[in-house]
Amino acid sequence: MLFNSLQYLLFLPAVVAVYFLLPQKWRWFWLLAASCYFYMVFVPSYILILGATIVVDYFAGIFIEKSHGHKRKLYLVLSLITNIGFLAFFKYWNFFAANVNELAQLIGWNYSIEALHILLPVGLSFHTFQAMSYTIEVYKGRQKAERHFGIYSLYVMFFPQLVAGPIERPQHLIHQFYQKHFFEYERVTSGIRLVVWGLFKKVVIADRLAVLVNTVFQAPHNFNGFQLTIAAVFFLYQLYCDFSGYTDIARGSARILGFELIENFNRPFISKSIAEYWRRWHISLSFWLRDYVYYPIAFKREGSAKTKLFLALLVTFFLSGLGTERAGLI
Repeated sequence: MLFNSLQYLLFLPAVVAVYFLLPQKWRWFWLLAASCYFYMVFVPSYILILGATIVVDYFAGIFIEKSHGHKRKLYLVLSLITNIGFLAFFKYWNFFAANVNELAQLIGWNYSIEALHILLPVGLSFHTFQAMSYTIEVYKGRQKAERHFGIYSLYVMFFPQLVAGPIERPQHLIHQFYQKHFFEYERVTSGIRLVVWGLFKKVVIADRLAVLVNTVFQAPHNFNGFQLTIAAVFFLYQLYCDFSGYTDIARGSARILGFELIENFNRPFISKSIAEYWRRWHISLSFWLRDYVYYPIAFKREGSAKTKLFLALLVTFFLSGLGTERAGLI
């Protein structure tokens, strides 16, 4: 289900109305059921993929917390391999196959890898990154393993941020599912304004710019340098309004229900440096890569400082580039 669809504009008020009418003990179940329905609108069978990783990560978190020594790391590695394996198979198999086939053709190797004729499960990247942050945080002792299977499932399936983020950490989101939320006029109207602003950025700005950008990029030889430059600038704003608009709708939808999601964009175009831009654009992904990829490599004990820094930057930006290239902002 797309945020900018009539179906969602009917779905959200219905979810909100039932949520506030239900007793507190049943609210988690209603949100989980609504999230499953929201996801199954795309391709119903793909919920089995998310379900499989949820089961693995739920038990991995408990086993990690209970275990000691090498067993803790083993359970973490198994969890990470499961998540990355699903992501690599569905998201990168065709990318890998296409590149191998081109290389084989270049060197005259009479062999090819079959491409998979399947759709990428919607939001799989966001689900994977969020699930991995949970098991990593449990492993590092910064988060207790969640015993309530339904609450953990809701943590990775919460419909406002399931499709396009932001990528939440367990410390920020899980405890909110245990809190009782009341229908508060100021909070609800604030959430509605955020949803409307996100729809404006997505539908009015991004989708309109996309018409011009696609026209130019589909036949660049028909346009001069100035027109190509304008199209490139418009594409940047299209990208920003599309993704940040979706994030605003997600945060606004969650706020109406009483939940606060982290801010994912903080006016990146006013940045005064590349480093500042990195901190303002897709904040949840930038910080995820920083905390779980860059820091572990840059600050490990072995090796020279320069080598570790170089390797950390190389791996971090390679993963960031790979993700954005394959899915347009992950």
